[in-house]
Formats: sequence, C-alpha cells, structure tokens
Amino acid sequence: MNIFGVGLPEMAVIGAVALLVFGPKRLPELGRTLGKTLKGFQSASKEFEREINKAMAEPEVSGEVAKPVEELPPSD
Repeated sequence: MNIFGVGLPEMAVIGAVALLVFGPKRLPELGRTLGKTLKGFQSASKEFEREINKAMAEPEVSGEVAKPVEELPPSD
C-alpha cells in the first residue's frame, strides 16, 4: 500500500506521532475533520474539471452571438 509516496511503515509512524501529540480523545475528531476537508477539495476539483471540460467543448465564436440551428437561414 503506497499513498502519496508514503508506505505502511511511514503511515504507522505518522499515526503514532499524531496520537502522542493530539491524544486519543481528540484524534478521531481530527480524522473526521480531515476527511471532510479532503472530500470538499475532491468535490471542488471535480466541479472545476467539469467546468473546464464544458468550456472546452463549447464552439468558439468570433465576435458573433451563436444562434441555434433553427434560427439560421436555409443554405442554398
């Protein structure tokens, strides 16, 4: 298991240090807060990616307002 270049032994050391620094009562609360924060960043990132993809898919119009196909004059 390798997350962000950090393996299982490193994660165990980080967890032990966090346990010593914050204590067993506060550690679950910090974990929940961190999880909610990461979920918020992930959803914001997905929304940003969706908006970028939507903008990239729109046709470019130079100086004119795009008209729906129904309003265009018939081609000869």
